[in-house]
Amino acid sequence: MRTVSFDPPSAPAGAPVPELARRVDLNADVGEGFGRWVLGDDGALMSVITSANVACGYHAGDPRVMRSTCRLAAHHGVVVGAQVSYPDLAGFGRRFIDMSPAELTDAVLYQVGALEAIARASGTAVRYVKPHGALYNTIVHHERQAAAVVEAMMAHGGQLPLMGLPGSAVNHEADRRGIQFVAEGFADRTYTDEGLLVSRTDPAALLSDVAEVTVQAQRLAGFGVDSICVHGDTPGAAAMVVAVRAALEASGFELVSFLD
Repeated sequence: MRTVSFDPPSAPAGAPVPELARRVDLNADVGEGFGRWVLGDDGALMSVITSANVACGYHAGDPRVMRSTCRLAAHHGVVVGAQVSYPDLAGFGRRFIDMSPAELTDAVLYQVGALEAIARASGTAVRYVKPHGALYNTIVHHERQAAAVVEAMMAHGGQLPLMGLPGSAVNHEADRRGIQFVAEGFADRTYTDEGLLVSRTDPAALLSDVAEVTVQAQRLAGFGVDSICVHGDTPGAAAMVVAVRAALEASGFELVSFLD
């Protein structure tokens, strides 16, 4: 069932890479500390990535962490995105919550608005939205929750892009509602034969070997995904991001935000 390679039907192995796909975004989850609890090396990541998925307080982050993270992103010229999740601090947003569509829409809108105010006070702005953890995986197939997330984007004004798994329910709903969808691939996660992420309950869900991670990043970029993610809480994430960027540039890819 598991495979490290990623072969979406729309981009078979050996297909020529469109010229536009020679540009790719590199993102990481940041701001995932809380109070005195610190997770990840955001300073090291920010000097390498082009987009930062900032936790908005529901799965991690608090007002001070959010503001310091946004300041760091502004200092490095990194694009800020709101990483929204279920209200699940204890579970780090990795547990499914059976919220009604209206509740979920309001929860997403609340998180985007909170980070938006803090980003503006830090000299930057929220430029996109990326769901986190269980919410990210749920809206791959759960049509009502996918629609609720997109409804939050519409209620916000419909201008922010939404990052997620290509071919997912939320991808189709975003296309239907006119929301720009950013197709994302994960350098440090394994995929099923169907192109879905292997569950984190499986010991093989994460890739820890830097060589494997860089090869997967190159394959994903070659297939034309808009953005490649390395999780900020993955052990050795800072070194992985540096290696991924170097490998992509060596393969002829320009590392830029998908908004550029």
